[in-house]
Amino acid sequence: MVKCLIEQGVTTVFGYPGGAILPFYDALREAPVKHILTAHEQGAAHAADGYARAGGGVGVCVATSGPGATNLVTGLANAFLDSVPVVAITGQVATSMVGRDAFQEVDITGITMPITKHNFLVKKPEHLAHVIRLAFQLAKTGRPGPVLVDVPRDVQTATIDYEPGELAALEKELPDEKRVAAAVKAINVSKRPVMLVGGGVISADAEYDAMHLCEKLRIPVVSTLMGLGAISAYRSLFLGMTGLHGHERANNAVKDADLILAVGSRFNDRVTGEHSRYSTNKTVIHLDIDPAELDKNVYSNIGISGNMNITLQMLEKGSIKQNLDEWWKLIESWPSMDEDFGDEAAPAFFRALNPVIKDKDYIIVTDVGQHQMWAAQHLKIQFARQWISSGGLGSMGFGLPAAMGAQLARPKSRVISISGDGGFKMTGSELFTIASNNIPVTAIVFNNKGLGMIRQLQTVQFDKRFTACEFPGYVDFVKYGEAFGVKGEHVDTPEILAAAVEKAMKLNAPYIIEVACDPKNMVQPMVAPGLGIGDFVKFNER
Repeated sequence: MVKCLIEQGVTTVFGYPGGAILPFYDALREAPVKHILTAHEQGAAHAADGYARAGGGVGVCVATSGPGATNLVTGLANAFLDSVPVVAITGQVATSMVGRDAFQEVDITGITMPITKHNFLVKKPEHLAHVIRLAFQLAKTGRPGPVLVDVPRDVQTATIDYEPGELAALEKELPDEKRVAAAVKAINVSKRPVMLVGGGVISADAEYDAMHLCEKLRIPVVSTLMGLGAISAYRSLFLGMTGLHGHERANNAVKDADLILAVGSRFNDRVTGEHSRYSTNKTVIHLDIDPAELDKNVYSNIGISGNMNITLQMLEKGSIKQNLDEWWKLIESWPSMDEDFGDEAAPAFFRALNPVIKDKDYIIVTDVGQHQMWAAQHLKIQFARQWISSGGLGSMGFGLPAAMGAQLARPKSRVISISGDGGFKMTGSELFTIASNNIPVTAIVFNNKGLGMIRQLQTVQFDKRFTACEFPGYVDFVKYGEAFGVKGEHVDTPEILAAAVEKAMKLNAPYIIEVACDPKNMVQPMVAPGLGIGDFVKFNER
């Protein structure tokens, strides 16, 4: 097992031992593979996820049978919905005990079947090497995703000769030329086109091909939450994020477009709002590596599956630049992403960080909640893989362990973790892992003493009937960090936050910053529930 990991180029694994996986750990002891002992298996899964997203490779997490394996489930589901290549290795009771309700036995392959690309229960030692090689191939080819390998204890302790080997590389799936030609024709007659970039652009390392196409045609670009960084936020073609909390200019451009070129987006409901209204009176061209995504959520007039880089290059070669001056004139009449934040104070904290991180080798990792949306709206992400966030699953607790994984994947970069007090409480114990391994993550906690997004939804949808959204007591997160040996400070103004982050990024050590945040601040803009993406909530009327 260990030799197969080394063969796959694995240098770091995240895990937590237990009886059923101890033979593997015994072999790992002498191996040139760094093992990060996390505080919880969920932290190991999220760390492997962050490691894969930041580094562009496959993240690996390890757990024992029973509760160890089930604690990976949230992290695997998160990786599955965001198409992140992760290989999870779990121990299992001996093959003779499988199905007998043995101590710490659980059917983890059955449990994870809906949230993995594939999973394996290895019953014969001679199958083990091939299965591990196949797991890595499946995780990283085509549409990436998590793969789980469940290995009974007696299979781990069996004696078998190791024979080096590799699987034949899979050929790139080429797009249908007729569909590409139809897409080129549609683009060339469009008067109000817009390009929608999703996380698939970054997974495919296709950000430069996408950028070349939009620059050649001067097409405005909007991004999903997962697609941030595919095109620099400082480029004039970039209108901002679109969707539930999208910028007004970006959402209006999608609403009024006569053509949407969607690249690597699965048209999640947070992107489209009410599905049936999203594509009305417009041509939709949908590019995705996974043919199952075409027409799943939004009907596409032209759906193209296949290698994204090749498809974009073919579109660029065939397309012709049109005069879009009238379209840009309309677009520029709407509020830009630098003007679009209502009268709330919270966005100023995020805007203050832009001069600190601009042109620096940084990675932003967020948890889930209001802070996540403010960060997505107001931080200017310049490059692919500089933005890591939980999109499809929306997993509170994702941020800190994912930041730890990202920092280990790219040790020369500086990783900034941004969390709310709610999500940080879920996996904040990974601060111990960060401290004990001296992983220089800067952890920012926005503390509004409650669940801000729940409060906002109860404001908009439940007429301010607040319940279970306020924490009864105060947690001093700086003192919490000090308990693990992590230094930090409290801040209450955007200027002090910027200075604190600048100081922290110069340290070769972890640092925690607690930001006092008004619980009444709400994320603006916000699309009204159940309506189209151009129908915004009028907060001043509430």
